Amino acid sequence: MSLIVLASASGSPGVTTTALGLALGWPRPALLVEADPTGGSAIAAGYLRGSIVPAEAMIELALAQHADGILEVLPRVSQELPGSVARWVPGTRSHEQARSLVPIWEPLTTAFRSLDATGQDVIVDAGRLGLFGSPDPLLLGADLALLVTRTDMVSLSGARSWAETLRERFARAGASSALGVVLVGEGRPFRAREVASVLQLPVVTSIAWDPSSAAVLSTGADPPRPGLAQRMAGRGGWEDMALLRSLRGARSAITGRIRIIDEQLQAAGRGPL
Repeated sequence: MSLIVLASASGSPGVTTTALGLALGWPRPALLVEADPTGGSAIAAGYLRGSIVPAEAMIELALAQHADGILEVLPRVSQELPGSVARWVPGTRSHEQARSLVPIWEPLTTAFRSLDATGQDVIVDAGRLGLFGSPDPLLLGADLALLVTRTDMVSLSGARSWAETLRERFARAGASSALGVVLVGEGRPFRAREVASVLQLPVVTSIAWDPSSAAVLSTGADPPRPGLAQRMAGRGGWEDMALLRSLRGARSAITGRIRIIDEQLQAAGRGPL
């Protein structure tokens, strides 16, 4: 079981879209968790077009109080994501519920880490860093915590500040290797090597800049039709769009990175995080 947490420094770089895209095609059963404290389920309103009424999952989990209780409630409040083997834990309906969620993040981290027996991986959308009620324990307890950012100057300015903070926090926890970066739109304008140098963090993977395909995941738009160049190249379907191809590569890069971290920990005699 792996606990993977995605978060952003500022703005809307595509954390929810990336987390959802990863979960939909994850190679093992996955649990996608909306832990963004801003309120409202972006997945229910966007990708699912309001067709499913999300459960009051986080409130029910908060009422469970402890890890054992959370594990009992979790199967009941998680919902199937259509067209995948992934399940989904909706976020809060209102930002005003964030205060009540502060005590849940520690036991929720423990509960997620104990899902090893079920063979599930957990992918968490932690939203924007620094907000009241942010799931910091989930981030620090992750097998891999990923700072999601675009590559323009404004985005990297905000990401640089948070990268320094995260480096310090993970170093104190002895988990520096569990921290990395996901780029959305590499080369617009900066490349991975340049971003890694600025943030002093490894770039684990990149997600293609493909707004029309991203809209399918973020707003429930219809899949875009392939252009002439794509059809001539033999790429005629949704699965062949740039975003989907990059997500497949991202899944491989993320699972590969976690394997390396586990091997390093086992070599050091510590075992997996």
